[in-house]
Amino acid sequence: MTIPAPTAVDHLVPLLDQLSLEDKAALVQGADFWTTVPMPQIGLRAMTLSDGPAGVRGPRWDEREPSLNLPSGSALAASWDDDLAYRYGAAAASEARRKDVDVVLGPTINLHRSPLGGRHFECFSEDPELTSGLAAAYVRGLQENGVAACPKHYVANDSETDRFTVDVQVDDRPLRELYLAPFERA
Repeated sequence: MTIPAPTAVDHLVPLLDQLSLEDKAALVQGADFWTTVPMPQIGLRAMTLSDGPAGVRGPRWDEREPSLNLPSGSALAASWDDDLAYRYGAAAASEARRKDVDVVLGPTINLHRSPLGGRHFECFSEDPELTSGLAAAYVRGLQENGVAACPKHYVANDSETDRFTVDVQVDDRPLRELYLAPFERA
């Protein structure tokens, strides 16, 4: 009999065992739109999430809490510069920490696959290799500076029309070679 090697998350299993089904559901539901539910019985504090494709909004959106406005993803991609993408991520991390944000919902790494995509300005490019390099560097810039990244919007999400109900069907090869590649690298 082979005993499986320990994984990086094995220490979490006993903590999860302490949670009720309701507690586990609350973890994925959240306390509100931008904050997770704390679970003090296992040492888990609430975490704050924020949009971050062109700067970190933070939990409050008004003139009293301005944010650093970073260039759009497409503008960053025009540089073809992974080092600049890293510095962009580091700047976003600094802004996130200033605003008490734990997780930045970004970068947006969908591909420009149709000229009708209404949010392509948030994304880097139509090229999966360029997007992959920039996304990985941006994520590294965030995470090496103490802020979690949540690359978005997961796979083939490039339509604004009916975006909550559209059924995008992609063959395996383009799915793997185009759409998944940036997410895998990031």
